[in-house]
Amino acid sequence: MDRNGHPWGGRGEAARADVTSVPYRATAGAPPGAEVLDFPGLLDRAHGHGLDLYPPKRLAFHELLTVRAGTLRCSLDFSEYELTEGDWLWLRPGQIHQYDSDLTAAEGTVVLFTPGFLSPATVESARVDQPTWRTPLRPAGADAVALHGVLDLLESEYRRLAGLPLEVHIDVLRHLLSVLVLRLTHAQGAQEAAGAGSEPFRRFQQAVERDFARTHRVEDYAQMLGYSVRTLTRVTRAAVGSGAKGFIDDRVMLEARRLLWHTDLPAAAVGDRLGFPDATVFTKFFRHRAGETPAGFRARVRGVGQ
Repeated sequence: MDRNGHPWGGRGEAARADVTSVPYRATAGAPPGAEVLDFPGLLDRAHGHGLDLYPPKRLAFHELLTVRAGTLRCSLDFSEYELTEGDWLWLRPGQIHQYDSDLTAAEGTVVLFTPGFLSPATVESARVDQPTWRTPLRPAGADAVALHGVLDLLESEYRRLAGLPLEVHIDVLRHLLSVLVLRLTHAQGAQEAAGAGSEPFRRFQQAVERDFARTHRVEDYAQMLGYSVRTLTRVTRAAVGSGAKGFIDDRVMLEARRLLWHTDLPAAAVGDRLGFPDATVFTKFFRHRAGETPAGFRARVRGVGQ
């Protein structure tokens, strides 16, 4: 049950609520730019800012969480996940996220930080600005031990705000968080299939993120990057289990759903923004991928007529 007495509905509940854009607002007494909280602390923080954590929302900051005990259900960009002990999930700015189960029924830690908190070198090395995680991460063995060791130290230092001058305290948090995200990136690489961490796939992923609204053709990306279509298809299939064309179309569909749900743009304008030559082509693409028209999707997720 949710906190208002309604049954947890996962995607269905998300479909009957508007998406709230949430800017970063520092909590009184916390160092600017980053906060480290347990799940009850996250709820208290939200209440202090007048925010309900359970409806769908689009964050303007990073929310990195791990479950230490129990089970936490959540939705991220229209996919539902069940997190259990040892799972990590990284919510990036701009993604649509919703908690689908009671946060008090699980134990865990959440690290909030602004896009500019980490150094440019760490942002590049850890691929902080790229939507690299499509599923929860579950590190194993030495990686899991090291990650929780760093997280424990980060939590301890965060609570000792008065122990150091503020500038030094913030610098300590920045360095510890850098270690954490770098280790998570390493653990992610160890979990991925052999092709997922390859240079061709990383370059293709970055190019798609940059240009998916400009071109949907694998041939254009192959020419742009200097690889063959066959190579891009092979490394993408090794990385995410689908071919290069499917990867591009998945990214286009994600943005289409975001725009249809989160804005009032007409479907034709959404298609135009995503690089389709006309509304008919966009509708045909959307119907083929989703089994419904853009207008039908918007009506369903907004609960029109329910």
